[in-house]
Amino acid sequence: MNLLLLLAFQLSPEAQKLHKDLYVFDAHVHVINRQLADGSEIGKRLAGGQVDLPRAKDGGVKAMFFSLFIPEEYYPSRFESKMALRLLDLAQQQIAANHNAIEVALNGADLDRILKAGKIAAVLDLEGGFDLDGDLAVLRSLYKLGLRSAQLPAHNWANQFAESCCAKSKFKGLNERGRAVVREMNRLGMVINISHASDATVDETLAVSKHPILATHHGMRALNDIPRNMSDEQMKRVAAKGGVIGFHIGNEFHNRKMFDWRTAQAGKPFWDTTAIGKKEQELSIEEIDRKVAPRFPMMGTAAPQELLFSVDEWVAVVERAISIVGEDHVMLGSDWEGGPTLPKGMHDISDLPQLTAAMLRRGWSEQRIRKFMGLNLLRVFREVTGHTGL
Repeated sequence: MNLLLLLAFQLSPEAQKLHKDLYVFDAHVHVINRQLADGSEIGKRLAGGQVDLPRAKDGGVKAMFFSLFIPEEYYPSRFESKMALRLLDLAQQQIAANHNAIEVALNGADLDRILKAGKIAAVLDLEGGFDLDGDLAVLRSLYKLGLRSAQLPAHNWANQFAESCCAKSKFKGLNERGRAVVREMNRLGMVINISHASDATVDETLAVSKHPILATHHGMRALNDIPRNMSDEQMKRVAAKGGVIGFHIGNEFHNRKMFDWRTAQAGKPFWDTTAIGKKEQELSIEEIDRKVAPRFPMMGTAAPQELLFSVDEWVAVVERAISIVGEDHVMLGSDWEGGPTLPKGMHDISDLPQLTAAMLRRGWSEQRIRKFMGLNLLRVFREVTGHTGL
């Protein structure tokens, strides 16, 4: 390790002090899929992986979108709603078992109360489809169980109401059911997450939604022209509606050399799920559990170090976004344990102070750092959850 890189990993007293005082609110953290797969507990410091409550506390996390992920293997047999219920149930169990360290937050007032109690706030968030048909009764039921954020597309799979970035669809963007889902999420006071959505889905959601929307873990197409990333013009449209774009911490999103290397190694881009289908239809949900379990926790690729960007280079990506949409419309959307190949020197969620240190080195104001690390997300979450229809 060269001297400059070594120095970058050593936090200055200024960075340590500021990070400790930040309201760190991460928009995308995979937390519960590992526990479903291996029976581990979030309250224990776990071997491997990137997330547990002790390491989240070490990383200065005050709140997180506690993201529950439904892999594509569950969709062919239409297990998606059952899987959402299972993940919600396990999340609530694990949070209750660690109530001294973490609590579920349903709105802004809960975030304030949980912060005052010295605990981490968990906003229950669904990555994937709650129901491929967009049944509003299913959506309302999940809301009543504590879900406060949901992705419109079914991850990289095609659903029947909102087009994904990375799967074929029978329509373009949203159909009438998709528009009804958006309106119902507005009425309930649920955060609409457009990560993994197609360009048309994003634009139609912006046209229909009365509230700001979030791209919880996204990237810039100008730096890596892939469908999972967003164009500069679309970023501007999200910002104009009051929304915020979360920046994925993985090399795959903004480091083209790393993306090309990983694609060559795998023989396909990371979002390609075309091999999933008929075989999965023949499996029970328990058989699918066993099939996908070895994938968790989802970690990055063991790529050559010379291909990886540094923490400072990652911060430079956010700076480019700020030059386009302003500092009020960017946020942290790390995707811990969602498969990102991390910047050099980062290993898990406890390394979040490295971001603060890099921002200070690059001349960011304290206010800009506070906005990016949590206050922008806090603003939108307060606004959206303040509008409830139940």
